[in-house]
Amino acid sequence: MAELPPSPAPSVPHGTHALSRAGSGSRRDQARQLITDLETRGSQALSLFISCLEDTGQNMLASLLRTSSQAARQHLEAIRPLDLKPVVLRPEGLKPESLGVGKQDPLMPTPGKLVPVVLGPKELWPAKLRPEVLRPEVPRPVDIGSGGLSDVCAQDRAKGNANLAYVLSADPCGRCLIVNNVHFRRESGLRTRTGSSVDCERLQRRFHLLHFVVEVECDLTAKQMVQALVELARRDHSALDCCVVVILSHGCQASHLQFPGAVYGTDGCPVSVERIVNIFNGTGCPSLRGKPKLFFIQACGGEQKDHGFEVASTFPEGQTPDSDPEPDATPFQEGPGTVDQPDAVSSLPTPSDILVSYSTFPGFVSWRDTKSGSWYIETLDSVFEQWAHCEDLQTLLLRVANAVSVKGIYKQIPGCFNFLRKKLFFKT
Repeated sequence: MAELPPSPAPSVPHGTHALSRAGSGSRRDQARQLITDLETRGSQALSLFISCLEDTGQNMLASLLRTSSQAARQHLEAIRPLDLKPVVLRPEGLKPESLGVGKQDPLMPTPGKLVPVVLGPKELWPAKLRPEVLRPEVPRPVDIGSGGLSDVCAQDRAKGNANLAYVLSADPCGRCLIVNNVHFRRESGLRTRTGSSVDCERLQRRFHLLHFVVEVECDLTAKQMVQALVELARRDHSALDCCVVVILSHGCQASHLQFPGAVYGTDGCPVSVERIVNIFNGTGCPSLRGKPKLFFIQACGGEQKDHGFEVASTFPEGQTPDSDPEPDATPFQEGPGTVDQPDAVSSLPTPSDILVSYSTFPGFVSWRDTKSGSWYIETLDSVFEQWAHCEDLQTLLLRVANAVSVKGIYKQIPGCFNFLRKKLFFKT
C-alpha cells in the first residue's frame, strides 16, 4: 500500500460495507451514492478509496467507481455555466500602495477609472469577443433643443402644465399684425427697402401656419403706424390667447426707459419701440392681460457695423458674390417732434407677458439682402419651421441668434427683452 501524506488521512470505509451502506438500487446507483458520500469527506477521499480498493484486489469495484466518477464529472461540466474569471476593478496603473493602504486584496474594488473587462470563455477572446469597458456613467451635457429624450420629456411636461407654459388652445390662436415699410418719401432721406417683401411673405405664411389671423399693413407713416397699433390693441382679444406685432422698417437709436430703439414711418418720423409696446399694456389692451404679447422688430438699432472676428467664408451664408446686403440704419435724429413724451410711459405697470425680439444688438446695423430678405427674418422663419412644434419661443430665439451670428463679413447678433412669465409653445 502506498504511503499516505503526513496530514490526517480521511476516514475511508471498507469497500463492501461502504457500498452496502450506499443504499438500495442498482450497483451503479449505489456507486454514485458512495461517490457523493466520499466527496463530503474531503477532496482526496475518493481517489484514496479507489487506490485502497486496487491495493486489496477489488479491481472491479474500483473500476466501477472510477467510471462513475468520470461520468458524473462530465455531466457537471456539461450543465455548468461558462467558467468566468473574477474581475478586478481598480484604476489603471494605480498600485495599492499609492492609495495610502497596505497590501490590498486584488479582488477588492477600488474607486476610479475602470480597466477593460472581457466577459466570456478565454478561448473565445480576443479574436471573437471585443472587450467592453465598464466605467461609471457620466452625464453628458445636452445642447439646447438637441432633440434628446430628456429635452422632449421636459418640453412635454411644460406644455401640459399651465403654471409653466402659456395655454395656446384657441383657434385661431391670436392676431398677428405685420407692418411692412418698403417705400419712403423722398424728403425722408431713407432708401427703398428692397427685399423686405420677401420677409413679409415669409412671416405671413409662417404665422398663418401657427394658427394666427395675419393682417399686413404696408408703407405707413409714423402716425398711421400708431393708429394701426392702437386699433389692434382696442379689439376684443377675450377669445384669443396671444398677440403678435411685426415691424419691418428702417430704424435708429432712441431715448428710452425700458425698450431701446425706434422704427421709421415712410415720412421719416420715428416711433419708439417703447411706445409701440406701451400701447398693449394692461390699460390700453385689457383683453390681453395675462396673455403673451410678442413683438418682432426687423430694423437697425444704430449705425455701428460689427466686423466681428475673422471668418473663413468670403460671402455671407446662402449669398453669392453679386448679392447686395443693405443695412436698415439711418442716423439718430432727435428733435422737438420726435422725443418720447413722458406721459407715454408714466402709467406703464411693471411689464409682464411681453417679449420684444430685435434683429440686432442696440446700436448696430441689421443686414438685409436685396434678393433673399433680411438675415434675421429668413433665419426666424427657418427655425420656426423646423423646431416650433417641439421647442419654446426662447429656445427658438437662441437658435436664431446663433445662426445669424455666423453669417456674413459684417456680423449681426439678434437679441430680446423677455418679460414673459412662462414658457411659450406655439400651436402647430
